[in-house]
Parts: sequence; structure tokens; C-alpha cells
Amino acid sequence: MAATTSESAAEELTAKSAHKRYEGLMMVRGKAIKGKGAWYWAHLEPLLLRNTETGLPKAVKLRCSLCDAVFSASNPSRTASEHLKRGTCPNFNTFSSVSPRKRTSFAATTSFQALPLAVVKHPPPPPPPVLSGGKDDLGALAMLEDSVKKLKSPKIASVRPILTKAQIETAVDHLADWVYESCGSISFSSLDHPKFRSFLAQVGLPAISRGEFAGARLDARFKEVKAESEARIRDAMFFQVASDGWKWKPKSRHYNCGDENVVNLSVNLPNGTSLYTKALFLSASSSVPSKYAEDVLWDTITTICGGGGSVPPHQCVGIVSDKFKSKALKNLESQNHWMVNLACQHQAFITLIKDFNEELGLFKNVVENCVKLVNFITHKSPIRNTFHKYQLQEYGHTWLLRVLPPSTQRESIKGLDFEGLVCAMVEDVLRSSRALELTLLDESFKSASLEDPAAAREIERMVRGGGGDTGFWNDLEATHSLVNIVKGMAHEIESERPLVGQCLPLWDELRKKVRDWCSKFRIPEEESVQKVIQTRFEKNYHPAWAAAYVLDPLYLLRDTSGKKYLPPFKSLSQEQEKDVNRLITRLVGGDEAHVALMELMKWRTDGLDPVYARAVQMKERDAVTGKMRVANPQSSRLVWETHLNEFKWLGKIAVRLIFLHATSCGLFKWNNNWSLLRWVCGDGYGGHSRIALERAEKIMYIAAHSKLERRDFSSEEEKEAESSDIDIVAALVSENLA
Repeated sequence: MAATTSESAAEELTAKSAHKRYEGLMMVRGKAIKGKGAWYWAHLEPLLLRNTETGLPKAVKLRCSLCDAVFSASNPSRTASEHLKRGTCPNFNTFSSVSPRKRTSFAATTSFQALPLAVVKHPPPPPPPVLSGGKDDLGALAMLEDSVKKLKSPKIASVRPILTKAQIETAVDHLADWVYESCGSISFSSLDHPKFRSFLAQVGLPAISRGEFAGARLDARFKEVKAESEARIRDAMFFQVASDGWKWKPKSRHYNCGDENVVNLSVNLPNGTSLYTKALFLSASSSVPSKYAEDVLWDTITTICGGGGSVPPHQCVGIVSDKFKSKALKNLESQNHWMVNLACQHQAFITLIKDFNEELGLFKNVVENCVKLVNFITHKSPIRNTFHKYQLQEYGHTWLLRVLPPSTQRESIKGLDFEGLVCAMVEDVLRSSRALELTLLDESFKSASLEDPAAAREIERMVRGGGGDTGFWNDLEATHSLVNIVKGMAHEIESERPLVGQCLPLWDELRKKVRDWCSKFRIPEEESVQKVIQTRFEKNYHPAWAAAYVLDPLYLLRDTSGKKYLPPFKSLSQEQEKDVNRLITRLVGGDEAHVALMELMKWRTDGLDPVYARAVQMKERDAVTGKMRVANPQSSRLVWETHLNEFKWLGKIAVRLIFLHATSCGLFKWNNNWSLLRWVCGDGYGGHSRIALERAEKIMYIAAHSKLERRDFSSEEEKEAESSDIDIVAALVSENLA
């Protein structure tokens, strides 16, 4: 009872305080309206809120008469400053000098309508004047009074910053670099946008034309970048040319680009860095002649070497390309005995998925069964509706199972890219397994199946199994798992860009994973799967794999005595050992070849001091991926150049071999920029001026150089470029910059 009395007393005290505050605000507002108070009271209206249960005043609020927003009444001056003067009120600038508009019910326009409170409102002010255009025609009056205000209190003209000529030039240089290095994200037409020009004026910069960025400034920046790249190549002991894009096929026809693609040519240096060289636009719809590829690659090498003797041709120790065992690579290697020309490992693993699809009965059965199942579910409306019902029940949303074209037979399925539509269909079926099983149990399935009972029985037997047989789902999951194993390794190759010494361990790792895969899914055809892998291995194999593997201190093994680390010759086959001898003989050439082979024998028996071997093989955990990585990737080469200097000829071969990259991918993805391809495969070279094309190539060169400097091989900019329709090359042509 005492508590109730205390609560009542507190409510009465609150009510008195609120009512007193309300009356005070009304008195202040009344004086202000008569011209004896603050200006903002013409737009702020006190409101007394009552508790609907007790009828007592509960709180006091302020309501903006212009937009009906409600605020606390504790500090009207601050409310006016924040809501009216700072532009928060959407109607203040337009109607601040005219009478408030017709008000709506407070309970209908505020968030307080759900509270058990009542509102006490004061009598409304006099109605607004009737204007010639109607009661809501306030726009003209507002504009007139705004002009009057400006005349009464003119604003002081904003003072623009005054920059020196040097500051302006520096700022424009940075702006130009940003445009060039954002190749594909920034269009030259943006420079003419009124808002951008206004921004330049506000910060004190002059208007900049497109021509200024596409003319002398571009030429100067290109020369600067090119000179820097050439100097770094001259300073390097040797380099490798990487050629990526010959085997690339576009996965979309969104831009009607046909099969156009870009071949990227770059340079790998011994210190682990890469330099961009150029891009070559090709049509992949027809096969590229081997002689043409050979000419392109050799022309690239001679161009890099300068032709004037500044860099000798033998400084290029090899090529890595995604053109498998190309005749061009073999010819260049036979014509230049010091070169080692390799096939890209990433492309080898991607092609292996196609090999599985074409050679393994497992893949054939899974794909054919999925085609039957998807067609049966998708092409019959009652069954499809039932399937969607269970999708929604089990997964919370529905989706269509992707199907192959109706005309596709097994012969054409073999030629399809398993990573594309076929893999998508398999994944759709796998992730819809529960919904499919429930669909086959539904009464509507039985009714709809009367039209084709034989097909229905086959689908039901396949999906539901019989006598504990789950062969369909096991094979489906096994196929999906094997593809993911290969794709996962291909992704690691692309991101980590392994060196040539890692090739043999990579394929050994794949074979081990396949053995585990066969055991897990009870696949009896392990021999067939391993045979497909071996066939692709042999097509991709190069003797440099074995040579780099036994010469790289990273792969040395501790002998039984523990006093030295020896090269892993025992891991090589007899033929691979012969490959090592033949390769070293070819690379050294002349009378010194036998000396190099004697040094190889010494290396095989003596190996490396344990201290240096452990230093080379020291690993640390990567802070980003959490994987253990070699602490100093350059240490293998440095050991041969410094500590193992008694191997005069073998050392020269070793430092070159173990530096070679085993993949050409992962640096540039111009192929993903569809607007670039759309331009190339449209009017292309014939329809646009050569000057425009040269400008585009210069911008690509600058952008690639910047990306490599930042070591930004797969950034968010690249992802945005994949979905962007704006490309600097298209801009150069379509905006008539030539």
C-alpha cells in the first residue's frame, strides 16, 4: 500500500513538472510569434503527452510544423540548430519563410501512436495566405523570399585555394596515374562530367581535357615505366618469359564476343618479381598455327633483349606457356640449347578434369543419370512443383536444376567443359538430394508418373535405390569430390605459382589424394583413374622437373648418418635420371658438359651441409592462410651462388633451373574484362585507328606495371572489372580520342 502511494505521488510530481514546462514553452512561443522571441518558434510546436490510463501529463515534446518530426523539449535552441539550420529538415529551405503547411494528426504521423499516451494540442495558427496558383502553390513565393534574403545578407564568396604551378602539376600527375592504373574502372568520359569539373574547381585545379591524359602525358608515363622495366631486366642475371592465354576459352556469350581472348606476355626475374610485357589479341575460334606462336614468342624475347645487344638473347633461359607441348616451344628449345620451355601446370590440372569426363566410365554414368533425372523433374510441371515445395521445406528457397541443351547427346557431352554446365548440373542434383527423395515419395509424383511409368520406375530405382543400394548417390558424390580435389589443387597452383622443382611432388600429391578418394568411395577402378593421371602427366612432363627437383636444396633428405643432406635421386625413375644427365649436357654444351656431369655425381654423394640445408628448408606459418611456408624462398638459389661455389658448371645450371616458374597464370586477367573483348571482336583492328590501339596498349602496360609493383594479383579491383561494362580501351575508341 505504501508503495502504491509513493508511485502515485511520483506520478503527480511528474505531471506537475510536465504541465509547468508545457505552459512555459507555450508562453515563450506566443511571444516569439509576436516578434519578441527566437525565430525558430515559428516552426517548433510544444506538445503535452498524457498517460491514457491516468490522464495525467506524462512528457513534453517539440514537433516540427514543417515535417512533423518530434523531438525532446529539453533544449529547443539545440533542436533548432541541428534540425533546421543544419538542413536535416527536408522542408526548411523551401518553406522556412512561409506559414506552416496543413498539419496531419500527430497520432497518425509519429512513432508515439503505439504508446498509451494522449496528445494535447494548442489551437492552430492562422491559415496560410491563398496564392494565385492555388493553396499549395508555395514554390514561387519561397523562391522570391530566398532572393530577398540573399539581397539582405549576401554570402561572402567562397575563397578557392591558390595552388602553385608545381602543386597543380603534381596533382594532375597523381590523377593521371590513378586513371591509367585503374585500367577498365575509370572512363575518360568521367573527366568531362560536370560534377568532376566542379570538384577540380573547388580544390583549385584547372579543367582537364581527355586529350591531355591521352596524349603527351600518357606517352611520358609509358616511357618512364618501360625504361624502369628494361633497367630491371638488364640488371637481372637471367629471366623467363611467361605466356598465358593461348588455351583460354570464354565461359559466357553475354557480350557476343565469340571466342576472342587475350594472350598475356610477361617476364619472371630471379628475385621473384615479374614484369609485364604486352598483350596480344587473338581469336580462339580457330586454332593458332604453331609457327605463329613460335614467331610471337621469339619476337617477344628479341624485343626484350633490345636487338642492339644491350641484353644478350641467352639471358632468356626459358618460356612457360599454357600451350601444351606446343611445337613452338620444342622448336625454340632445340634452336637455343640454353632454354627450358615448360607447359603450365595450372592448365594441366584443369585439362585433367576434361580427361576424367572423357575417359572414366564413372563420369559417363553420373552425367547420363543426372541428365535423365533433371529432365524428368524439370520438364513435367506437376513433378517440378512438388520438387519446389520440398526445396522450400528443406532449404528455405527454390531453384531450377540446370539442364543441358536438349540436343546434347553423349558424344557432345564429352566435348563439354565439365567445369561449366555439366559440373553445375551435378552440383544442383547433389545439393537437392533430400528434396528429390521426398518428391519421389509424394502422391503427386505417382500420379504424374502414369504418363511415363517406365521412366518413372527407372528414376525411382536410381534415386531411392533398392536393397540398400546407394550407387547413384555414392557415384555422384565421388565424381563431385574428385573434381573438387583437382580444382582445389589447380586453385593453389594459380595462387601460389610453384617453381619447376615442385612439379614432381605436385603430381605425387595428386596420386596420393586419388588413392584416398578411391578408398573412401569404394571405387574399384583406381587403376583406370591413375592411368588417366599418368597419361596427362606424361603429356605435360619435362626433364627439367626431375633436374630441378634433385638440384633444389629445398628437397634434400637427411641421410642415415645424419651428417649430410642428399638429393632425392631415389624418388626418380631410371628414365628420369637419364633425363637429368641429358638436360644438363644440353644446357652446358661444349667440352664443359662432362665436367658438369662429374659435379653432379659429387652433388649426389656429398649433398649439402646440414646447417645450410635446414636453413633453406626452414618454414614459418603464413599469417593470412595459416599454412606453413618456406621462410626464405630465395635461399635455394642463394646457396648455390655463395656456399656451393665449388660446383662451377653445375651451379650455373642449378640457379637457373630452380628459379623457373611452373605456371604462367595468376598475374593478369584481361580476359575477364568483357568490354575490352567486345571492342576487339567488333570493329577491332580494322574499324579503329592504330593510334587508339597503341594508346590502349600503353594504358594496359602502365596498369599491369602498377599491379605488379603492389603485388596485387587478384584484388577487389579485378573482381569489379569482371562485372563492369566500362573499359578504358572501349573508352579510347568510342570517345574518338584518336
